Amino acid sequence: MEAIQTVEEFNGIIVSEEPVIIKFFADWCPDCKRMDMFIGDVMDEFKNYKWYEVNSDEVEGLAEQYEVMGIPSVLIFQNGEKLAHQHSAYTKSPESVTDFLHQQLG
Repeated sequence: MEAIQTVEEFNGIIVSEEPVIIKFFADWCPDCKRMDMFIGDVMDEFKNYKWYEVNSDEVEGLAEQYEVMGIPSVLIFQNGEKLAHQHSAYTKSPESVTDFLHQQLG
């Protein structure tokens, strides 16, 4: 999973013609660490998509702009628009994240 370091980099990535998956997280977040233990398997299942992550403490303003109220959150972007958003309460298991991605990406 590639880390996004700046707002400019983020803006360049989300204009992709193909859907991109972006995880919002923070270093202090215990649920984020739990997600890190299973996200590799989810990424393997959805390896046809590009995956990115944003540390919401380091890249300021993006979480607020895209209504990321809790972390970790998984967002899907395409052509500069947010297509889908799985809020933190629903990212606690590999099954919930996988189900969300299947619903949104087919």
